[in-house]
Amino acid sequence: MAKIVRAEIVMVDLKPKVKRVDAIQSFVSQETPIVRITDADGVTGTGYSYTIGTGGPSVMALLEKTLLPAIIGRDAFDIERIWRDLSFLTHATTVGAITSIALAAIDTALWDLKAVKLGLPLHKLAGGAKSDIPLYTTEGGWLHLETAALVEDALRAQAEGFSGCKLKVGRPLFEDAARISAVREAVGPAFEIFTDANQAFTVDEAVRRAAVYQRLDIGWLEEPLPADDIEGHAVLSRHTSVPVAVGESLYSASHFREYLERRACSIVQVDAGRIGGITPWLKVAHMAECFNVAVAPHFLMELHVSLCAAVPNARWVEYIPQLEAITLSGMTIRAGRAVPSDAPGLGIAWNFEAIDRMAVDGSKKTIA
Repeated sequence: MAKIVRAEIVMVDLKPKVKRVDAIQSFVSQETPIVRITDADGVTGTGYSYTIGTGGPSVMALLEKTLLPAIIGRDAFDIERIWRDLSFLTHATTVGAITSIALAAIDTALWDLKAVKLGLPLHKLAGGAKSDIPLYTTEGGWLHLETAALVEDALRAQAEGFSGCKLKVGRPLFEDAARISAVREAVGPAFEIFTDANQAFTVDEAVRRAAVYQRLDIGWLEEPLPADDIEGHAVLSRHTSVPVAVGESLYSASHFREYLERRACSIVQVDAGRIGGITPWLKVAHMAECFNVAVAPHFLMELHVSLCAAVPNARWVEYIPQLEAITLSGMTIRAGRAVPSDAPGLGIAWNFEAIDRMAVDGSKKTIA
């Protein structure tokens, strides 16, 4: 096995193509740290993670000053050992978003390097459970959009073969109900409608709203409460038959364990960019499988398509495109289903010329 000899970092700031507004925030920027790790054989792996507008420079500083210097000279195939060593190295700042996002960029790069070197696509290297995954779209369901626009986007997705859409909730309850009802009437009973509250409700409000949403046949209620309120999620889960989805705001496998043990969720939305990379993502997915709980990861569709195809309990990939400006080709979609790439590595065709051109000033660094 070859030792790591060089690491390069750069950050690009990707602006969403459409306005994205939910119950608590407007998503106007995606800071995207990118890590390239090269071993002594000259093989390079590329990884990445993201923020939604703030914290990117802190992630980059942690990568440059602490994490990447610690992996120079390490065996690039020792992915589990490296992840655990880096986690311990930063134990004073874990569990936390900045550290997990930084770890994710390194971990995904190491998985890419290994897969490239072995000549295997990530979905085969990590498990090879499925050949494609159903898609649902979030991109047309933002909270600021009027009902007619929600209906139009859902009908477009349905015509393209998608199996569902997601609507943001958090307006007055009667407005939420009217918006969901309009979409349901337009798409019929076979098309899934998911809802996402982005942690906006209190427990009593979530119980009340779930009773109304339930009559509209929604597929799940996502992030109804603050992510650290496990007891509240457990109470809600006992009061509704609507599946409760959590995960995009959890940064540790142990947090998912607590949710699963308490039966406080029934859909796991673990995000590789926030949990610390592919290594912990797979652990959470397999842990959820042991509880007979499905995985439907948040965001990062270009990476999650391969991870979902790797595990048996993945149910959905979320369609929110975000890498077009820095890739040469997009995720493959056939008949409304996401198909993982068979190219060795993560399956993401990076456009390094575009990355260099769009690099945030001063963000390009080399550690050797």
